[in-house]
Amino acid sequence: MGETHRIRFEPVGIDIEADEDETILDAAFRQGVMLMHGCKEGQCSACKSFLLEGDLQMDRYSTFALADYESEEGYVLLCRGHAYSDLEIELVNYDEDMIRSGLPVVSAATEVESITPLTHDISLLRLKITEDAGLRFHPGQYVDIAIPGTEEHRSFSMANITVADGVLEFIIKRYPGGKFSGLLEGTLQPGDPLKVTGPYGTFTLRVSSDRRLVFVGGGAGMSPILSLLGQMAESGNEREAVYYYGARTEADLFHAEEMAQLAERLPKFRFVPCLSESWPDGWPGDGVEGETGLVTQVLERCEENLTDCDVYLCGPPPMIDAALPLLEALGVPKEQIFYDKFTITAAAEA
Repeated sequence: MGETHRIRFEPVGIDIEADEDETILDAAFRQGVMLMHGCKEGQCSACKSFLLEGDLQMDRYSTFALADYESEEGYVLLCRGHAYSDLEIELVNYDEDMIRSGLPVVSAATEVESITPLTHDISLLRLKITEDAGLRFHPGQYVDIAIPGTEEHRSFSMANITVADGVLEFIIKRYPGGKFSGLLEGTLQPGDPLKVTGPYGTFTLRVSSDRRLVFVGGGAGMSPILSLLGQMAESGNEREAVYYYGARTEADLFHAEEMAQLAERLPKFRFVPCLSESWPDGWPGDGVEGETGLVTQVLERCEENLTDCDVYLCGPPPMIDAALPLLEALGVPKEQIFYDKFTITAAAEA
């Protein structure tokens, strides 16, 4: 362990302590301060901040996340930064309510309870917590699951809304060559131990807002959105909400019954499945209403005015990358857009 230093975050006026051997972001997590973050590995710019005072040194990072000229001006990445003196840091991207409602990051022992196929390439993983480490989470957050026999982990969002019953649920897409998702195809068995660390993430419902909610997701991106919708149903939230869910074919759709149950509990909620690769002349489902086309195309076609909406996006990078400029063109303020971009590592591993 190195020396410990005080870190002050402005303009929110929050202080933490950080050891020289841990990153500033990890120190904040440990103390329940949920700063804005994304990859946690210096590959995105979500945690970019400005160093006002002190000696901060950074581990290696991508210049895509922090350009050389930004570093020279004083910008830093909190996920790569270590404090070697007391620091004063100005947060660039932050949500004060989220920061102050943060939960401490802890590690917990779990075991596989069940693995259930939902489609040909998506599974529902249920983990039972076997060692009470005080793990809690806000709906929409995620944990890191350690890959057995390695020093690596993969991040997955919870699909349920609480750990009150001692279970964590995840909707996970299986990729050929995936170091973790590949284990869901017969390698992992009920009773096998897995270590989880969390919670992480700021993809949470802003309860202070009463704006209409527009959820957009695809594939396993349903996981955190299902958690948010469950939270709304549990709390009796009466905000108007619509969920555009993108899939390729009818065979790629799942949880139709769960969506119908949510619609019964949330009278102002609509679920709109969108198929991109089949039936260009109309929706194929028997008595099921949906749309055809890419989910972003459906969004543009069906939503004339999104300026007074909170928009939540969750899915693979191509979907998020297509949706963000579209929302900007439709006049949605940046502070009303929340997204969780799933990173895909299986291709690189293969």
